[in-house]
Amino acid sequence: MIEFLNGLVALSNFVLIPAVAYGSQLALGALGVTLIYGILRFSNFAHGDTMAFGTMCTILVTWGLQGMGVSLGPLPTALLAIPFGIAGCAALILLTDRMIYRFYRRQRVKPVILVIVSMGVMFIYNGVTRFIIGTGDQNFADGERFLIGVRDFRDMTGLDEGLGVRTTQGITVVTALIVVAALFWFLNRTRTGKSMRAYSDNEDLALLSGIDPERVVTVTWLIVAALATIAGVLYGLDKSFKPFTYFQLLLPIFAAAIVGGLGSPLGAIAGGFVIAFSEVGLTYAWKKVLGYWLPQSLAPDGLVQLMSTDYKFAVSFVILLIVLLFRPTGLFRGKSA
Repeated sequence: MIEFLNGLVALSNFVLIPAVAYGSQLALGALGVTLIYGILRFSNFAHGDTMAFGTMCTILVTWGLQGMGVSLGPLPTALLAIPFGIAGCAALILLTDRMIYRFYRRQRVKPVILVIVSMGVMFIYNGVTRFIIGTGDQNFADGERFLIGVRDFRDMTGLDEGLGVRTTQGITVVTALIVVAALFWFLNRTRTGKSMRAYSDNEDLALLSGIDPERVVTVTWLIVAALATIAGVLYGLDKSFKPFTYFQLLLPIFAAAIVGGLGSPLGAIAGGFVIAFSEVGLTYAWKKVLGYWLPQSLAPDGLVQLMSTDYKFAVSFVILLIVLLFRPTGLFRGKSA
């Protein structure tokens, strides 16, 4: 029994807890992608760099607050700066929509044109972010590092394996739950949210019902700015901030949205956790866990690692390819990708 518990703690430490935190971050990112696809009807390739810009704004404000001696004690100061990051990100997105996307939207161009335009916006966002904050890693976390320390857990339980839960992992899960609950309440309970859903389901009928399309578009971009910034900050707190990393995150975020079903908010959440557990599980070296759970004669000598961590984004690519080939509407039957 002790060996089983040690294996379970090791599994939780290196697979379950990191995957839940990472899945929460991907789910929030995928929610932004699926809202744009469902309401504005195009795949926004600039979403990863939108996250990077919002996170950058949050970091800059965090540094300012830290310079003034403002802190949240055991919690990261970045939590105080998130509203400012959202405001900066929203200003950039609304400016981009007014200067670029609105023109193409009024021309009623095909969605593929907007996809190409979003790729150009992506490079602009990426360049602006790198120019302002640089290209290196930025670590803006402060406060207590662990909610549960490895040594304290060992002393408390007497097990050989120690469980460590980082403060940022706990914040990620709690924040994701609050944000998702608020988003679903907004979409299902408020008049504006119902208007957005009606516009997504049938644009022409929504216009005949008196729904203002520009208001729907504006509110959608504001929600996307909030989701992108929060997802980016949570990822940056949990790991570190580097602009190019958010460009790479675009693949697992899109994979999560498509796996769940583009246009389906619930599917985006499910897809985020599918991608996260697949990436973490397939790149984890299972030797320690299997060493606890298997008889000594069957204990593996090698790492039992299916893929190197260098190839973790390849997992997202393979899953995305399989879904597009065999179930393009995703798990929750969203709009065809």
